[in-house]
Amino acid sequence: MPGESELATLLRDLKPMLAEEEHGFVTIPIGSGWPQGLVPVATFAETEGASVIALSSILDGIGLEYEEGWAKITIGATSALSAVGLTAKIAAALAETGISANIVAAYHHDHVFVPWARRDEAMAVLENLSKVQE
Repeated sequence: MPGESELATLLRDLKPMLAEEEHGFVTIPIGSGWPQGLVPVATFAETEGASVIALSSILDGIGLEYEEGWAKITIGATSALSAVGLTAKIAAALAETGISANIVAAYHHDHVFVPWARRDEAMAVLENLSKVQE
C-alpha cells in the first residue's frame, strides 16, 4: 500500500495518537531464548542481541529489567517508505523542547517513543506541529 510522500500533507495529517500504557526497551542476548510471556510491540536484530519494545506491564510480569518508561505515540498519517523529512521534523520539534524521541518507522505508520513523564508535553508539541501546516 503506497503512502503519502508530500511532507506538507503528512504534517497537516499528522494525527498523533498516544497509547495508554507505558512501554519499555530491553535487549534479549543472542542465544538466550525468548522469555515465555514476552509479547513484543517491536523488535530489531542488533549485534548485541534482539532489541525489544514491549508493554512495561508485560516486562514487569516476566521479570525483565528495562530502560525507564516510554510512551508510544503513533503518527496517524500513512507515509510512504520513501517520504523525506517527516521523522526529521518530528524529532526537531521535540528536540526544541528537550524531549528525547526514539522513532520506529514501520510499514504503515511511524511510532515515536518519548519519556513517559513528558508524554502530554510531547503530544502538545506534535499537535502544534500539525496545526502550523494548516
